[in-house]
Amino acid sequence: MLPTLRDGDLLLVRAARTARPDNLVVVDLPGDRPRSVKRLIRREPEGWWVERDNPHEGVDSWALGAVPTDDLQAVVVARLWPPRLSTQGRPRRRQSS
Repeated sequence: MLPTLRDGDLLLVRAARTARPDNLVVVDLPGDRPRSVKRLIRREPEGWWVERDNPHEGVDSWALGAVPTDDLQAVVVARLWPPRLSTQGRPRRRQSS
């Protein structure tokens, strides 16, 4: 998910939150692929179209097709660690969505 996320980032997720386009979500991809974080793009008749933020790594709906809604496990609510710094060197305030 670079540039959005990096290996080791700690995320706060919520299983009961309603998913909307542009949300980051935890999703089970088909086959033997590990649970992943992807970006929701749009709703399809078959489920959700999900994409990766880094076009050079990973797989997404371009290779797999739409992901069934039941395979969405949680919505990413916030990135907890490490904190992102503002241009003044202080952590940014969390923006409400």
